[in-house]
Amino acid sequence: MTRPGAGAGHPRYLLGAVSGLVAACAGLALAELAAAAVRPEAAPVTAVGGAVVDLTPVGLREWAIRLFGTADKLVLALGILAVLAVVAAGAGMLALRHLPGGIAIAAGFGLVGAAAALSRPEASWGDALPSLAGAVAAGGVLYLLVRAANRPRPSGAPPKGSPGTQYQGGTWAMDRRGFGRLVAAVLAFSAAAGFAGRRLGAHGSAGATASRARFVLPRPAVPAPPVPAGADLKVPGLSPFLTPNRDFYRVDTALVVPRVDADAWHLRIHGEGVTRPLTLGLRELLGRPLVEHDITLTCVSNEVGGPYAGNARWLGVRLADLLREAGVRPPSQGGRADQLVARSVDGMTIGTPVEAVMDGRDALLAVGMNGEPLPFAHGFPVRMVVPGLYGYVSACKWLTELRLTTFAAYDAYWVRRSWAQQAPVKTQSRIDTPRAHADLAPGLVAVAGVAWAQHRGIERVEVRVDAGPWQEARLAAADGNDTWRQWVWPWEATPGRHTLEVRATDRTGAVQTGERAGTVPDGATGWHAVEVRVRQLPEGAGRPWN
Repeated sequence: MTRPGAGAGHPRYLLGAVSGLVAACAGLALAELAAAAVRPEAAPVTAVGGAVVDLTPVGLREWAIRLFGTADKLVLALGILAVLAVVAAGAGMLALRHLPGGIAIAAGFGLVGAAAALSRPEASWGDALPSLAGAVAAGGVLYLLVRAANRPRPSGAPPKGSPGTQYQGGTWAMDRRGFGRLVAAVLAFSAAAGFAGRRLGAHGSAGATASRARFVLPRPAVPAPPVPAGADLKVPGLSPFLTPNRDFYRVDTALVVPRVDADAWHLRIHGEGVTRPLTLGLRELLGRPLVEHDITLTCVSNEVGGPYAGNARWLGVRLADLLREAGVRPPSQGGRADQLVARSVDGMTIGTPVEAVMDGRDALLAVGMNGEPLPFAHGFPVRMVVPGLYGYVSACKWLTELRLTTFAAYDAYWVRRSWAQQAPVKTQSRIDTPRAHADLAPGLVAVAGVAWAQHRGIERVEVRVDAGPWQEARLAAADGNDTWRQWVWPWEATPGRHTLEVRATDRTGAVQTGERAGTVPDGATGWHAVEVRVRQLPEGAGRPWN
């Protein structure tokens, strides 16, 4: 027989799960509100996510980038929320039987968030407050809901089995409508607190947003020459020569994009071999001559044929000039420091060879990207751009400090995680069109893509079909040695399945290696290959252009 009231009321486990989930919502909402008063990076999900990124093995992180691309941060946040939901539901079910145990789990999760927040670079004790406040809120709401669900039998209560009530373990649960009203009230309060936290957080970054809106790029003292007319082949499916800012790849560890107020920004230059330490605001930095230069950036996580490369026109101050102003000499001239450690406002450290920065290439402290101030996601107000080096050893965003030291004395963030100390960009080429597994008609097909070997330049690109002889592709006009170069090769496609491969030769004469290697520790190698299918046309049909 069914126990009286069991069919009409909520099952006991469901009451507990709902209580735990609602309590977690309340805790996260209050923590979000508290983080608005501290800093966005102190919010529990953000802090835990940052700690997870730090602790994730290199191989697993590279797998996530390959699988999820630039959505990896969103996937991580959703994963953290999913784990939290499971634990919260379990805590609620436990609390119905043992209230102190359920509350202890809620408090434990708050402590985890506080510990993660304190582990972040640039953290202060205040960063623990949002997670602790969220734990108190979650524990209090869980206590309230469980007490309501396990409310003792009042005097004059209807007998067991009466409609709207449920007898559970010696206590009388409140009626379903009453419990639902309480849950709705808590959720409404949580939504209001979360919304207020978001609004206050947005208000806190309003100064940064306004400072970027007011920022007018100065005219360069050394403007970049116009892009050569033949640099963009305009082949359908081929990456444009200059990558629009909205399409430029982003690979970093910031779960919340720092929004820095340009009016409050400053840069400190100090360390070994610095005879005149400098502290500059943005106005002082922009008082120096600005140069404009087209530079292709590449992420070391970019697999062969991958999307993490982009070309932009950058505006900034020559970093070498600034270092010389501080009294720095490169090691080849007797300088004491061989590593320049850049630090971001979120604590990220990136180590760059001093010799590379000062060897004559246009290494920049950039303030502009494709004719506009840097987007927040790409480092506003100031970032580093060094041609010829992978981003993890050169392209510090949201820059706030430059410290001169040695590679023997200090390992930057990524070096401590199995990546090489020094990583010049390797010669690479990519087929953009046709795409892998494309279904083509026989006839003339434009096989096209890009190749890069920053600071060396591209001399030749070759394509082959089905491991046949290499055929030289037509190169687009070169825009210096620091940008990628487009190429195209006309292929007379015949029916069947075919494999297309590409390789490049840089201007030193070095041919891109076909030996396959992964991204760790200093960048992938190998020839990019795509497999396509050329269909058989009916007899008598014309041969179209693809």
